[in-house]
Amino acid sequence: MTFQQLEYIVEISKCGSINKAAQKLFLSQSGISTAVRELENELGIRVLARSNRGVEFTPEGKEFLSYAVSLLEQKRGIESLYGEARNAAAPVRFSVSCQRYPFAVDAFLRLLRIAGENRFRFGLRETGMDGVIDDVYDHRADVGVICLTDLTEKIICRLLDARELEFHELAAVCPCIYVRGGHPLAGRSSVTEEELDGYPYVAFEHDQGVASDFFEEYPMVSLKKPAKCISVNNRATAMYVLASTDAFTSGSGLLSEGLADGSVVTIPLLGKTSVHLGWINIRSSRPSPLTEQFVRLLEEALADSIAFTRRLQEGT
Repeated sequence: MTFQQLEYIVEISKCGSINKAAQKLFLSQSGISTAVRELENELGIRVLARSNRGVEFTPEGKEFLSYAVSLLEQKRGIESLYGEARNAAAPVRFSVSCQRYPFAVDAFLRLLRIAGENRFRFGLRETGMDGVIDDVYDHRADVGVICLTDLTEKIICRLLDARELEFHELAAVCPCIYVRGGHPLAGRSSVTEEELDGYPYVAFEHDQGVASDFFEEYPMVSLKKPAKCISVNNRATAMYVLASTDAFTSGSGLLSEGLADGSVVTIPLLGKTSVHLGWINIRSSRPSPLTEQFVRLLEEALADSIAFTRRLQEGT
C-alpha cells in the first residue's frame, strides 16, 4: 500500500468517478484503475463497486476511505512540520503533566515568560495521578507533578519503580480543607475530621477501577463513603462549587497569589500526616536543561505558594 494509492482513492471519492479523477490528476484511467485493483487485492477487500453507471464505494470501501483521509492528513502534517524545520530553527518542545496544583500552573507561567520570543511548543495538562504517571511513562510529558502521603507512598513508589520512574520531593505540607470564605468553618485556625461531618464533599471523578491511592484528595477514613458527595472533573469547576456552597474538599491546601481570588480559603486539618509534593521523571533519562529550569521554577513557585497560603491562614 502506498500513499499514491490512497491519494487515488480520495480523489475518486471527490470526483465521483475514476475518469474524472484521472483527468484531474493528469493520469490515465487505466493507470488509476490498476492501482486501485492492486490495493484491493493486497488488502483483500473491495473498495469500489464497478458498474455501467460508474463506481460506488462499498461499505468497507467507505470505512477504508476514512482511514485514507486521516493518513494523508498526517502525512501532510509531518511534511509541513519538517519542511518548516528545514527553513528555520525547530521549536523547543516541553510538556508538563500535573495533578491540579496552582503552584504547578504558576511555575509553567513563569517558564512562558522566560521563553519570550523564542519558538516553542509547550504543553500543560492537569489530570489525576494515574494520568500523570502514564504521561511521563509514555513520554507524553517531560515532567510530572504529583503528591504522596504516608498512606499512599508505599503503593505509588512501588508503581513508579516498576515503570522506572523516580519521585523527587520538593516539600512536605500539612493537609488542609478548602472551603468558601463565608463557610461556617472559615476563620478557624484548624479543623478536625469529625467537625466536617454533614458537609458535602467535592471529589475529582476517576475512571472506574482506579484505586483510591491515586486520588488527589487527602485520604480520610470518614470520606471513604461520604453521605453527600459532588463529583467534578476539573479544578475550575471544583473551585466554583466550593465558592458557591458549603461543600469542602481536602488536599495540600496551597493557593497561589496570582491565581487566587479570595473566594476559597484553606484550613489545616488536625492530627494528619504530611502531604509530600514533588516531581517525577524517567529514571534512566538525564533531565534536559529545560527540565532543570522548570524544576527550579517549580521550587520557587511552591515556596511562594506555601508562604502566601500561610499568610492567608494566619490573617496577615
